[in-house]
Amino acid sequence: MRVFFYGLFMDERVLATKGIKPTNISVGFVNGYGLHIGERATLVRRPNGRAYGAMMDIAPNEATELYAEDSVADYLPEPVTVELMDGTQVEATCYNLPSAKVTGTNKDYAESLLMVANRLGLPDSYIDQIRQARA
Repeated sequence: MRVFFYGLFMDERVLATKGIKPTNISVGFVNGYGLHIGERATLVRRPNGRAYGAMMDIAPNEATELYAEDSVADYLPEPVTVELMDGTQVEATCYNLPSAKVTGTNKDYAESLLMVANRLGLPDSYIDQIRQARA
């Protein structure tokens, strides 16, 4: 199963702590969405938006178990088209919060996400958006 991760789960080391060993890891983006960092990260629809993250292959049961955890149980699967950095487009599943559940702020989460985004080499303009969520 191809999953597009945009929050801390785009760090394969975080997934490894949960017993998940992703394969075929690629950096890419989805158009028509923007990143929102509340208590957790989620993508929200924005007509001119672009959200970056990592596309990975994981077993379907791993995705089910991952999103059964209390902290992310409200996230729902949604099909997206991911454009990889080489221009290839790939269909994937992205888990997002329903808009009614998007609340709060979390500076520590934004700080951790900033470190992952830098390590993955995401564009400076996108990293600046994450940086602003720490304020």
